[in-house]
Amino acid sequence: MHGLSYSQLIHGLSRAEIEVDRKVLADIAVYDSEAFAAIVSAAKEALAA
Repeated sequence: MHGLSYSQLIHGLSRAEIEVDRKVLADIAVYDSEAFAAIVSAAKEALAA
């Protein structure tokens, strides 16, 4: 959806030291697309670093 596979997203979140439960992440994706985009952006930045 945002240019990352699920495994890349989880790896990026880990590198960014963002801990989020899989269910919570899914709820954010469904109900708050702006927050989810910010989370994905943080994961992408961590992967690029």
